[in-house]
This record gives sequence, structure tokens and C-alpha cells, in this order.
Amino acid sequence: MRVVITGGRGFLGRLLADALTSDGDEVVALTRGSPAGRNGGPRAVTWTPDGSVGPWAATLDGAAAVVNLAGESIAGRRWTAAHKDRIRHSRLLATRSVVAAINGAAAPPPVLVSGSAVGYYGPRGDEVVTEDTPAGSDFLGQVAAAWEAEAGAARTRRVCIRTGIVLHSRGGALPQMLPPFWFGAGGPVGSGRQYWPWIHWKDWVDLVRFAIRTESASGPLNATAPNPVTNRDFARALGRALHRPAFLPAPAFALRLLLGEMADALLLSGQRVVPARAEQLGFSFSFRDAEETLQAVLK
Repeated sequence: MRVVITGGRGFLGRLLADALTSDGDEVVALTRGSPAGRNGGPRAVTWTPDGSVGPWAATLDGAAAVVNLAGESIAGRRWTAAHKDRIRHSRLLATRSVVAAINGAAAPPPVLVSGSAVGYYGPRGDEVVTEDTPAGSDFLGQVAAAWEAEAGAARTRRVCIRTGIVLHSRGGALPQMLPPFWFGAGGPVGSGRQYWPWIHWKDWVDLVRFAIRTESASGPLNATAPNPVTNRDFARALGRALHRPAFLPAPAFALRLLLGEMADALLLSGQRVVPARAEQLGFSFSFRDAEETLQAVLK
């Protein structure tokens, strides 16, 4: 079957494309850059995700699924007003373009799996969070809610993947956490009491494939392991996996000075998210323990 992925050259998009290709599926990656692909990678088609459709829309006609992962990274730089606009507009306009292409197709794809994030819920303390928990009122919560609303206009089965921290040794957030630990200066951030919902990258890929192939899957799915941990426990598990100490905290005030609003949104607050709906649908997680997962990822 043919699967079209927006953001197919990003961290998660590449992992998913490789897995689908291994399954024998044809993968098409919509990219804003040159269509020249890496060796062995998916066929790339240039698109302009500005809320409208273009010649690229033909790739969706007759496809078996569309996976929409396009969007500006929320990490890596301070959240200026301009950057926050790029974060929001990159998600909303890309999704609007995808939905318009689906709704205008002669043979529309039977399923749209669209990206979202656990930031949808906003800061939640130690409250257990499921897919029924309402959206938060902070920046990330409102962006994710608007992102999902755009996907909701597609006239096909829709699944929104609310992704937590994806653990991979060479991509995502984990490699950025490692340097302090290697130098013996690792530890919790802020109080360490905030929950960090995590997921092994293979479980994330398998959950997306499950969402594509399971007709009873619709609406939001939390892409997080069944056992979220506090940041303090995550730091301890990471330290043990690396055989390094993990007792030096990163003070909240220093992180706020360095990162501004982003520090509270991404590091100092969190959500105790559980994948209630995925497990109800019969999805089985291969990686459920944070320490064992970190050891496996970093092995």
C-alpha cells in the first residue's frame, strides 16, 4: 500500500518511513526542500504547506494512509513571538493543506494519522491524564487543540497521535540530555516532581502502524508508555543506564533565565499521561519500564 508522510525527513518521519518500507509499503515523503532523497529512502515530493493544495496533492489520491508530522520544532531556541507564530502556523497550515487534499481527492485515503503532543493537556501535576482529559490553556495546549481541530475537518477516519518524549539514542530529546551526565553533572530539573511521559521509538512507530491498520482506532491516542515517571526518577534511571551520578539538580530559575517561557512548558512542568485508549484497542507496548528502556536504547 502507499503511505504519504508529511515531515517524512524529520526524526520520527524517517523512523516511520523505514519501518513501513520494511513492511513492503510504498512511502512518499512530502518535503519543503529538494525532492532528491537519501539512498534507500522514500520517494520525495516537494510541497508548499501554506493551507492550499498544489500538484503534490495527486500523491494522496488513492493512497492507503496519510501520516501528517509536519511542523516547526518546539525546542532548540527561545520562544520569541515570531518563533511561536512559526510553531503554530507551521502545524495549522500544513494540516489544512493535507485536509484540503484529502477532501478533494477522487479516491481519498481511508485514514489520516495526524501529529499532536502531550502538551495538549498543559501542566497537570500528578493527575492521571487520559485521552478524555481536556486541553490546557497554555501556549502548547492551545496549539495542539487547534492542530487537532484542523485535522478534524478531514472527511475520512482520523487519529491524532499525542506524542510524549520519544527515546532514541540518535534523535529527539534524549541525546540533548546526555552531556551533563557524561560529565558527572546530571540530575533532575527544577523540583524533579513533574512527570515526564515517555515512549520507546519502536513503540511509537508500532502505534502509528497500528493506528493506520486498525479501523476501530479514531480520535486521540496517547503515544506514551503505560508507566510515566517523574523527572527525578527519569534522571536516576538515566544515570544508572550510563553508570553516572544523577544528583545535581538544574535550578528552575537558571533554566527560566536561559530558556524563558519554554523552560516551564517543556522541562519544569509535565503530565502523568497514560495510553488508556491504545490499550483498550488492544495495542501492546513492548517497552513499559523507563530504566530498562533507557538501558536498551543506550546499549
